[in-house]
Amino acid sequence: MLKNWPSENLFWWSCFPDKDARFGQKVAGHRHASIPSKLYPRVRWSALKSQLLEHVWAPWAGWHLNKTVAEFSPDVLWIIPHDWSIVPIHQVVCKSGLRYHVSMHDYVDVHDNPVRFGKQSCRLLARKADEIYSGALTTDAICREMAEDLEKRTGKSTNAIIRYGAEPTALAEIAAQSFQPPQSEIHIAYAGSILVEKEFALFVDALRRIRATNDKPIRLHLFGANPVTAKPWFDAEWMRFEGNLPEAELRQKLRACHWGFSPMALTDADPRYNRFSFPTKFIAYLAAGLPVITLAHPESSVMRMASRYEVGVATSAADADTLATQLKGILVGSDSREQYRAEILRCTTKEFDAKRMRERLCACFEQCASGHGFSDDFGG
Repeated sequence: MLKNWPSENLFWWSCFPDKDARFGQKVAGHRHASIPSKLYPRVRWSALKSQLLEHVWAPWAGWHLNKTVAEFSPDVLWIIPHDWSIVPIHQVVCKSGLRYHVSMHDYVDVHDNPVRFGKQSCRLLARKADEIYSGALTTDAICREMAEDLEKRTGKSTNAIIRYGAEPTALAEIAAQSFQPPQSEIHIAYAGSILVEKEFALFVDALRRIRATNDKPIRLHLFGANPVTAKPWFDAEWMRFEGNLPEAELRQKLRACHWGFSPMALTDADPRYNRFSFPTKFIAYLAAGLPVITLAHPESSVMRMASRYEVGVATSAADADTLATQLKGILVGSDSREQYRAEILRCTTKEFDAKRMRERLCACFEQCASGHGFSDDFGG
C-alpha cells in the first residue's frame, strides 16, 4: 500500500526491531519499544507474563510511542493494531485528540492467542482494539464481513476494504496470456503459514488417494517462512518446500503451477478468525492467474468470496474420500487456468485492485491530515 511513497516521509514505530528488514520497506526513522523475548507469553507462565506486559512494559511503551510521535511530528498516524502493541497505542491515541487512520487486519483473540496470552488478557486486548478503531477519523478493514462486524460492535462504519492486491501489470498478464494445460505433471501451490493443520492434512490425504490412481503425477509446492519438512504428512517424493521468497520470485513460481490451495477451518470453533479474516494466499494465487482450491467452512470469509466468483473449486468436504472424488476429475481435466481466467480477472479487478486500494488509502490519509472524515462507506 506504500508503493512509490517517498521514504523520507515515512516513520515507523513497532514492538519489534525487525533486524532482518523482512518487510523491505525503507523509512526515514524506525523506533521500537521492544518486548523482551522471554517476557512474551508462550503458554508457560502466560498469565504472569501478560500481567507484566500490561502493567510494566506497556506504560513504558506508551511513553516511548508518545516521545516518537513528538519527535517525528507526523501529519497522519496510521495504526495497525497487533497483539500487545494494542495496549500502548490505546494509551496514546484514545481521548488524545490525535487524528489517525486504523487498518484492521485481524482480530487479536483468534488462533492460539487465548492460550498464549490468557483469555482475560485477550478480552482486554480485543476491547482496547475496538476502542482504538471507534476513535479513528478514518478506517479500513480486510474484508466486508469484518467491516460489518466492526460496525455492529463499535457503531463506526468502515471507509474502505483494503488488503493485499494485484498490481496493474498482474491484471494485464492475466488478461493477455494463454496457458497450456498440464502435460505430464500437475503442480499445486500453497503459500504462507499453515494455520489449519487438520484441514491441510486432510487435503494431503485426498491428494495421496488421487495420486494412487492417476496417470499424471501431482506435485505440491510449499512456500513460506516456517519449515514443514518435519511434519508427519510431508513426503519429499512429491512435495517440495520452497522457503520464503521475495514477492516477485514467489509470483513467478506461482505462475509455473496449475492450482493454488487456500484452506480455512471446516468447523466454526474459531469464528472470529474464520468469518472475519481473509487469507492473503487466496489473492496471491489469483494475482498469478491461478485458479484456487478453497477448502473451508461454508460461512467463512474465503468461502463466501469463492462462492461469489467461479475462480476454482470450493468445497467443505470433511473426509478424504469425498474430497478426492470432488478434486480428481477437475485436477486431471482441461486447462484450469483457461477455464477460469475470465472469472479470475473479474474477481481480481473488482475485489483486489491494488492501485484502487492505494488511492483509497491515500484519500483516507488526506482526510485525516485535513481533519475531515468520510461520509460514505467501503468505497472500493
